[in-house]
Amino acid sequence: MTPREKRIAILEMHKHCGSVRGIAKALNASPNTVRDVIRSGDSERPSMKRTSQLAEHIERVRDLHLGCKGNLVRVHEELEKAGVTVAYTTLTTFCREQKIGVVEKVPAGKYHFDPGVEMQHDTSPHRVEIGGAERLIQVASVVLPHSRMIYAQAYPAFTLFHCKTFLTDAIRFFGGATKTCMVDNSNVVVAHGTGKNAVMAPEMVAFGERFGMTFVTRVPGDPNRSAHVERQFWTIESNFEVKRVFIDLADYNAQLLAWCEQKNAKHRADLHAAPITLFAAERPHLKPLPRWIPEVVNVEERRVDVARYVCLHTNRYSAPAALIGLNVEVHETIRHVRLFHRHKLVAEHAAFEPGGSKTSTLPEHRREAGASRAPAPTSPEEVTLVAAGPEFIAMIALLRTKYHGQAQRAVRRLHTLFLDYPTPVLRAVLADAVEHRAYDLGQIDRLVLQRVGADVFRFPIPKDEP
Repeated sequence: MTPREKRIAILEMHKHCGSVRGIAKALNASPNTVRDVIRSGDSERPSMKRTSQLAEHIERVRDLHLGCKGNLVRVHEELEKAGVTVAYTTLTTFCREQKIGVVEKVPAGKYHFDPGVEMQHDTSPHRVEIGGAERLIQVASVVLPHSRMIYAQAYPAFTLFHCKTFLTDAIRFFGGATKTCMVDNSNVVVAHGTGKNAVMAPEMVAFGERFGMTFVTRVPGDPNRSAHVERQFWTIESNFEVKRVFIDLADYNAQLLAWCEQKNAKHRADLHAAPITLFAAERPHLKPLPRWIPEVVNVEERRVDVARYVCLHTNRYSAPAALIGLNVEVHETIRHVRLFHRHKLVAEHAAFEPGGSKTSTLPEHRREAGASRAPAPTSPEEVTLVAAGPEFIAMIALLRTKYHGQAQRAVRRLHTLFLDYPTPVLRAVLADAVEHRAYDLGQIDRLVLQRVGADVFRFPIPKDEP
């Protein structure tokens, strides 16, 4: 019997003219307890009220809380300086009881979503072991709050380019778009402002018009508005990423897509159905896909270097040797990198992850490198160097890029190095120099000397001093 039930029993037995001793004996309670309950006439146990040590300093605490911007640690320190010595827990308890700095809790809201009206999109950084090393990735997720269908993918970063790519794939996955797409106030979709005052990036406004969809943001301070999509990140982190092995980011995304399809097909008790079942009724309410969905492309301009490569996100992609020194348009998609010159496609590569510092060389460009020749030799020295190997050709091209019309003097010095040093050693040093775009022939001279050393030169034996 709980204390409350015992107090109710005492009051009921007292109503029927029970004696104090009889009630105490029947309920195994002391007579004094029975008298106290009868005297109070209340079935609820009275709470013990204690006077806090800070009661007489309440105004000082209120002023310090305002001056310290709500930091109770600083309030505690200032009270000690003023000679009011109390435990920190005493201060926090006192502030809670007196409602100092306490924000009134609001019950969680409940929202109703009609079919095909809205999708919720957000991103979250995750630290995941991929390829045997922990790395930071950006997980993007989309949820249809009516049917709870989910779609998620991960990216090394999340820019407007990745956002458009992800939303395009998500709309394809659902087979249509909703009227609105709700995003967080910190999302890349938002140019500036929050809530109703948020202004979307013009690029994303145009993207939404392609699918007949508009972007909206939730009101700050109302996390329940986007609870469906934010809940998915916790599920991905605590369920999907646990005890799974990922070879690379592509493998992570493939497994994540299979996991999303599995979750969509699983029966949910709160919905009394599987999301895929509810989606069958929501699908007709989605806006149909356009007849043609263009591939999301990020366009950059790059110059082809002397080694016939263009650099994009620290990765290098080969181009035809005829374009060395010229500008090309780099069309980047999530899977390919295409090079255009004068609106003509000149090379297409599989895209590497940004920051990978990898090099992609097409087979036809390898053959070009093996059969390349220097353009129009202008001196006997240059003719000799061109015949000596592709490393000399590449160095001559680099010297012409740096010195333009005055490169002939540098070519003659390179010819002197060719006469003075073994050709295999000089070719190896030139290959490294071209790769690092180093054209200082004095430094190249020193590097060759370091490699050949005593193998080539015979130094005289020093005479003993008297």
